[in-house]
Amino acid sequence: MRTRATPMAGLPRAAMLLLTAWLLIALSALPAMARAQSLPDFTELVERVGPAVVNIRTLERARQGGVDVDPNMEEFLRRFGIPLPGPRRGPRGDDEPMQRGIGSGFILSADGYVMTNAHVVEGADEVIVTLTDKRELKARIVGTDRRTDIALVKVEATGLPVVRIGDSDRLKVGEWVVAIGSPFGLENTVTAGIVSAKGRDTGDYLPFIQTDAAINPGNSGGPLLNLRGEVVGVNSQIFSRSGGYMGIAFAIPINDAMRVSEQLRSTGRVIRGRIGVQIAPVTKEVAESIGLGKPVGALVQNAEAGGPADKAGIEAGDIITKVDGKAVEKAGDLPRMIGSTKPGSKVTLQVFRRGATKDLSVTVAEFEADKPARRASDSGAAPAPVKNALGLSITDLSDAQKRELRVKGGVRVEAVDGPAARAGLREGDVILSLDNTEISDARQFGQLVQRADKTKPLNVLVRRGDAVNFVVIRPQR
Repeated sequence: MRTRATPMAGLPRAAMLLLTAWLLIALSALPAMARAQSLPDFTELVERVGPAVVNIRTLERARQGGVDVDPNMEEFLRRFGIPLPGPRRGPRGDDEPMQRGIGSGFILSADGYVMTNAHVVEGADEVIVTLTDKRELKARIVGTDRRTDIALVKVEATGLPVVRIGDSDRLKVGEWVVAIGSPFGLENTVTAGIVSAKGRDTGDYLPFIQTDAAINPGNSGGPLLNLRGEVVGVNSQIFSRSGGYMGIAFAIPINDAMRVSEQLRSTGRVIRGRIGVQIAPVTKEVAESIGLGKPVGALVQNAEAGGPADKAGIEAGDIITKVDGKAVEKAGDLPRMIGSTKPGSKVTLQVFRRGATKDLSVTVAEFEADKPARRASDSGAAPAPVKNALGLSITDLSDAQKRELRVKGGVRVEAVDGPAARAGLREGDVILSLDNTEISDARQFGQLVQRADKTKPLNVLVRRGDAVNFVVIRPQR
């Protein structure tokens, strides 16, 4: 019987062994090769976007009697609120401008609008923008917004390279990102990493992007880019115990930054809405005890007297759960939602109050400086305190105290021990409600305590100073 010869049949045995070994090695290398091919190549991105990233140097007039501070360290100290050791001084003690700090920025338009951080240019007497072609151009500050840490500056030039703006809302955790900037003055330094998290609440008006791309002093104001070369964030903050990179950095989402820059370009300032409330997060423990279920919304600690919320009927102790039908998932969402609302417009707030929800219409006002907190007066004669099973000695509020606190009822804590003390109540606290029932006087409060189920936690709405909060008391522990 004749058999059909295969191509390898005529090969010497040694050659067959060598070929087999080579095939095995090649096959074993395939996963590593595939992994290598899957890693991103940033070269094209950097070549395309790099020319639109600039170095920003700020100068100030020399001050007498001060000390010199390294500009890199000064930028870091200023960003994190650490006082500088004294005013700067020139080498001859004259008015010659001295370098104050360094940062980064990126060009938004060919006619010279540049975005950076507000803290980079804040307080500067002069701003110098250096392009990648080594041209140095003086810039004027169009406007700054400290609350979002965004600034817009303008240089007199035409035909400048510009960045492409992306959509930070589409950014995903785990996505590759690239940072370009001037860390420690080293211009056009490129670092890469991934999006570590989104929605980090490190500011009043911004849900920050967290990244592990290396960011250092001097990177502030530079772009954070996706793999398409689009700007998705503005590098702004780092978490550091040493002053240098520790793997955690924060960037302002570009969608928020662009909204701010558009207002700065048209009016030189940012107009925000406000409703005049002081808020706090809702804890899981409080949510369960008051019947809210999930820890969502923003707890109103205080409604400014005569403010929009006060006029609409919002009370301390309310939990704002929706704004125009949009859910307030956490307390930090509320100032962002109201802040982006045009002053003068009306919004419908859904509030949770004593076990039920209700809708209230509020006319949004323009943001202004917070009013200083007022402390309640202790004027007026007080009756003898009444002690109850929770360890509270309480008295009725005088008419003068009610007027000062702007409340209809409540009781004042004169002494505290036992379960109430363990829950954190103090002398001078004012109790406004117990288990979602408003308190009118000490007698009613005592009756409510007697009827309460002592085997379950009791929620108490407490006013301390100018703010209110829920406290959960466990009678049996």
